[in-house]
Amino acid sequence: MRVVVAGFCLILAGAYPSFAADVAAPSRIDSVTVFLQGAEVTRVAKVQLEKGEHTVVFNDIPASAVAGSIRVEGTATGKLDIGSVDTARKFLARADSQAADGERKRLEDERDALHDAKTVVEAQAHAAETQKQLITNLALLPTRPAPTGGIGAPVEDWPRVLAMIAQGTTDASKLALDAQLKIRDLDRKIEDIDNKLSLLAPPKMDSTEVRVYVAAASPLEADFVVRYQVPSANWVPLYDARLQTGSKTAAAKLDLARRAAITQRSGENWDGVTLQLSTARPSEGSSAPDIGTQTVDFEPELKPMAAPAPAPVAKALRRPANIAEDMDSAVAESDALGAGAPMATVAAEPQTIAETQAALTTAPFEATFAVPGKVSVTGNGDPKRVVLVTDTLEPELSSRTVPKVDTNAYLYAKLKGAKGTPLLPGRVYLFRDGTFAGTSNLPLLQPGADHDLGFGVDDQLKVRYAVLEEKRGESGLISTSHTDSRNFRVTLKNLHERPIQVRVLDRVPVSQNQEIKVEYTGRTTPTKTDFEEKRGVLNFEAKLEPDEEKVLEYGYKISWPAAKSIIYGP
Repeated sequence: MRVVVAGFCLILAGAYPSFAADVAAPSRIDSVTVFLQGAEVTRVAKVQLEKGEHTVVFNDIPASAVAGSIRVEGTATGKLDIGSVDTARKFLARADSQAADGERKRLEDERDALHDAKTVVEAQAHAAETQKQLITNLALLPTRPAPTGGIGAPVEDWPRVLAMIAQGTTDASKLALDAQLKIRDLDRKIEDIDNKLSLLAPPKMDSTEVRVYVAAASPLEADFVVRYQVPSANWVPLYDARLQTGSKTAAAKLDLARRAAITQRSGENWDGVTLQLSTARPSEGSSAPDIGTQTVDFEPELKPMAAPAPAPVAKALRRPANIAEDMDSAVAESDALGAGAPMATVAAEPQTIAETQAALTTAPFEATFAVPGKVSVTGNGDPKRVVLVTDTLEPELSSRTVPKVDTNAYLYAKLKGAKGTPLLPGRVYLFRDGTFAGTSNLPLLQPGADHDLGFGVDDQLKVRYAVLEEKRGESGLISTSHTDSRNFRVTLKNLHERPIQVRVLDRVPVSQNQEIKVEYTGRTTPTKTDFEEKRGVLNFEAKLEPDEEKVLEYGYKISWPAAKSIIYGP
């Protein structure tokens, strides 16, 4: 029978004597829950304890562990009480540091010997270069004037001298080349040793020591569980969207694979652990921010300053300086009043509201994904990508075009968020009929919400755009006004084997003055005006059968007083 034991960091440390025997408890990482920011690590350890009081010491908790988050619990085969849990930062010797010290000393000695050998070879290379320079100088001797010696002066044997110069040059060049090859080989060996030294375990490491004071009523075996939070870990959602556009007899299909990229720099590797990914944000607080009282009042009026008394003539020369000082004082007072006015508070408010909304974007949704199998994540920040779940959807295909800007049509697939869990914001890698089509971004989708995902140019929908009329003139007899009339035609043809919903977007100008009148003209009535709450944006929707052609004709007329001119915005 096992008894549950638990401990918390806030229990008084004096509950048990300090002379309790230390018991080392090597632990291993069993499971990790990674949040969108931060992670909770669970370690397990098995310890044999005799009857009495002991201090169970965990030396393998990383330095990045948040001290206040460390919790110790577990089970035992007998009665075991935890008195307190203390934590401290320690420089602890690694278990493999002793063996690493000997290997490090051997490699350092070998590297020193290589450096000494390199010094000798560099000296040989320098000597060879010096010899080549001397021989070059000797080669210039035949070009110098013969010495004036008269009868009996020695005559140089120049063929023999030139042969010696040639042989010396060859020997010096070989010596220099041989030295360069040796130096290159020595540099490679030194670099290899430096790489091996960098991989050796350091003699000490920064760590968190956890000391658990316990009292055992009898000899027993305890299974301890240590949980702690590390801040330098996170996961981000990624998606693969694979669209099969279908055919005349087969409907379109969309496979949406949810993936996750996990990174961590906690100072330890997570090797073969049970991994869970949570959408919770424990690091972003649990309460809404405070908001204070805001007031509004009339701006204070500056009181006129009393005129100074006439100054003596002796001080008149200093009057301009006093006037300048008074002006500076008034400006400073005005600045102070402006700084304290309510308008400064009003300007700062939008920043606070925006931050609150951003922090609460995904607060209502929490989901946990259990990654199948055992997973390893290195502690150096390299991303680990895993597949969470793949959903097969039957999307509704549509085509969208903005012919005023681009006469291409673009294919869209409407996808719906799975029930129960949201689709978090993330990067989407798009594939269309097995071909990579680009990337996009997926916004936060609540369960059941839908989103149109673009898959590139739709070559099966032909779009033609024409300007039918673009005319300016005047109207009216007594009070004349200027007019500007423009009319457009959009021709659509569906080359798909199945019917498709088409959306055409365009715009008409929006008047910013009541004297400027904008009138919609044309035979085709838009399906919706001010589309997506954008003023002046028109949305035309139609369902086209295979090989069907549809024509849209629309336009606008603007009129304004003749005495004035207008400008078009962007």
